[in-house]
Amino acid sequence: MSMGGADLSSKFALDVQSLNQLRLDAKNSSPEALKQAAQQFEAVFMNMLMKSMREATPQDGMFDSEQTRMYTSMLDQQLTQRMASRGIGLAEVMVRQLSSALNVPPPGEDAAQGFPLNAPQGDLDALGYSDPLRAKARVESYVPELATVQPPATPSRSSGDAPPHVEAFVQQLLPHAQAASASTGIPARFMLGQAALETGWGKAEIRGADGQNSHNLFGIKAGANWKGQTVDIVTTEYVNGKPQKQVESFRAYDSYADSFRDYANLLRGNARYQNVIAQGQDAAGFAQGLQQAGYATDPKYAQKLMGVIRLVEAA
Repeated sequence: MSMGGADLSSKFALDVQSLNQLRLDAKNSSPEALKQAAQQFEAVFMNMLMKSMREATPQDGMFDSEQTRMYTSMLDQQLTQRMASRGIGLAEVMVRQLSSALNVPPPGEDAAQGFPLNAPQGDLDALGYSDPLRAKARVESYVPELATVQPPATPSRSSGDAPPHVEAFVQQLLPHAQAASASTGIPARFMLGQAALETGWGKAEIRGADGQNSHNLFGIKAGANWKGQTVDIVTTEYVNGKPQKQVESFRAYDSYADSFRDYANLLRGNARYQNVIAQGQDAAGFAQGLQQAGYATDPKYAQKLMGVIRLVEAA
């Protein structure tokens, strides 16, 4: 990189003092300020590429958390700032354009490691930045370190990798789910996932005022046509996308087997759920179909259900 004294490689990416110095130099019309600002922009651009690469990688591993994502982001910021000190040519183009606009002579150095300074001003297509895939290839060709950067390994989940409470929940209810699957065609793991979501893995089941379990695994409300037992509880419903507390009447059963049978009958006998049954082995289609059919009012119901189904599949 031939950007003179604007060396970012030895600076901390979150160094506030260096940014304050850059502001001071800019106020004093320092030529170095233009170079450094261009390099900072190039570092931000490269960091955006890194972020896109990270997001393209599955992030649902056992060790994935807000903390690991935060430290990975900090690492990426520092790494891209170091790579920006070598440059990919974007900073040189910006210096040339801004120097022309400000009537400041552009630096006389050539961009040996970047793109030629005589590229058409304002023509980012010539630099390959308008196409994300071409931009990524350009960056990797000029900065080999980027091509070798890999996100933290995401352990693949196989049978037996699920947490103990997930294993216990699945083992307890699997026979009932398999019976309901035989009558509806819906995979047992999908129904187990929905039961887990509705009951918090069995820790938040619907209970009456006396503490008696309703065995209602799917949050099915009583409705006017229900002739069986009921339980009234305070629940959260979403009205126009906003959560509201309401008292609702839910069905109660004598056993979990009865709950699965009633759930199977509900989906099989209601025309609005026919698209759900037709999804076959498509977990995403099943989750989206339930939400679109109005099974729940939570706008993120399908997203939450998909996450729980993945845990069930690991059991």
